Amino acid sequence: MKAQLVVDGRHELGEGVLWCERTQSVFWTDIHASRLWNHHPQSGATRSWGMPERLCCYAFTADAQQLLIGLESRLAFFNLLTGVIAPICRIEDDLPTTRLNDGRCDRQGRFVFGTLNEDPGRAPIASFYRLNTDLVLERLPLPGIAISNSICFSPDGRLMYHCDTLQKRIMCCDYDTLTGAVANQRVFADLSAQPGSPDGSTVDADGFVWNAQWGGARVVRFAPDGSIDRIVEMPTAQPSCVAFGGAQLDRLYVTTAHEGMSAGQRADDALAGALFTVPLADVRGLPEARFGG
Repeated sequence: MKAQLVVDGRHELGEGVLWCERTQSVFWTDIHASRLWNHHPQSGATRSWGMPERLCCYAFTADAQQLLIGLESRLAFFNLLTGVIAPICRIEDDLPTTRLNDGRCDRQGRFVFGTLNEDPGRAPIASFYRLNTDLVLERLPLPGIAISNSICFSPDGRLMYHCDTLQKRIMCCDYDTLTGAVANQRVFADLSAQPGSPDGSTVDADGFVWNAQWGGARVVRFAPDGSIDRIVEMPTAQPSCVAFGGAQLDRLYVTTAHEGMSAGQRADDALAGALFTVPLADVRGLPEARFGG
């Protein structure tokens, strides 16, 4: 398993990679550039869309031309053809130092996302939320965090994975597929003795968790019991998010970033901020859940 360069975007904060099985193309965001990106492997075409503020997360919908987007301060719908943005709701207006961060739909099509505290003190005042299919927003009863990440769900939807990146632990909790209730939060994988910190995650068809490890130059596959199954070395220090793609969902796409690097570090890490893919011979992913609202 060797990472292959897809797009040398040199993004400051490449993130949120997702594969669209309908268009057979990969999407991702450069958060600080307020830009959504798309690449179609078969044609080689790459395009992008500017946003009115930082684009932190998003989800596909039933309409292949419309996304549910999480901008830094709000949720909205975005039409890829017209560029029209239709607001849904604002998030944490009472907390001026937070913004949206990681997000993904659960198996029932509800959008689960978290926020991030940009204040240098990184107090754990951020939270996890869910936008239900009736467009009602609710805060999930999970402890406060500083940097939300690793949101993903087991194949049957009954486990939710998540983390506060600063704590260097991936957590999981029981997730009721009917009511959406969360309970029994516990440690899934402790990375305190590992290089890097947990960033974006996804789950494969066998229920193994794949996690991009920021600062660790690697992606790790965790077995359902939290043990390390395999490690994919990356050619750049800050992988940020992972998703399965390709016609057979047998390729791992990985975004990376150069955020926080000095000029010297960027010179030494020339591919920081690129999009990569890793072919997998024995693993398949699952189609990305779409927002059902």
